[in-house]
Amino acid sequence: MELLQSADFWIGLVKIVWINIILSGDNAVVIAMAARSLPPAQQQKAVLFGSGAAVVLRIVLTVVAAKLLGLPFLQIVGGLLLLWIGLQLLGDEEEGEGESKEYGSLFAAVRTILIADLVMSLDNVIAVAAAAQGNTTLLILGLAISIPLVIFGSTLMIKLMERFPIIVMLGAALIGWVGGETIVSDVFLRDVLTANPWLHYAGAAAGAAFVVFVGRGLQRRGSRSPAH
Repeated sequence: MELLQSADFWIGLVKIVWINIILSGDNAVVIAMAARSLPPAQQQKAVLFGSGAAVVLRIVLTVVAAKLLGLPFLQIVGGLLLLWIGLQLLGDEEEGEGESKEYGSLFAAVRTILIADLVMSLDNVIAVAAAAQGNTTLLILGLAISIPLVIFGSTLMIKLMERFPIIVMLGAALIGWVGGETIVSDVFLRDVLTANPWLHYAGAAAGAAFVVFVGRGLQRRGSRSPAH
């Protein structure tokens, strides 16, 4: 009760919620892209399971993120994984929508959400941990409050993607951007990035371009393949 009466507690809580609003945009895009090809009932399950598990994952990551970010090549591997996920999600746009495919991919959608969130949250949780200032209750409460924010954002993105297909392409580009950004941010490349700050944006842009152009190329190749 004394904790709830502390001004520092409420200020910290507002900071964490605000940070999560800012940082959850790309996560909402990933969740929406992974869930968009599922039937409506399974879309809701994928969004709920993916969002809830992702927040729990962030709480665990907060404890180890600082140490993990100090390991060389970890972010390079994570960034490459994001590029692969971007290609997979963009490729799903052109796949057939048979009933067996739709109803068999709920687990795959949740798995994709968790893998992408794991990579994308490594540096994000540092900001959340800083706002919590070591207060575990504040950290867990702030991240728990972010669950409905991510769910709302994901649900909205799914509806927008259904109405405006170009958003799928933009979403894939965003995942590629974060992937490229993650690669060049690796501790192994820190000195190179410090000497050439422009590489941060060049790497992010290259990741976005890679996912879009390679993904579109794979789509065209798939559309030319004879159907059986």
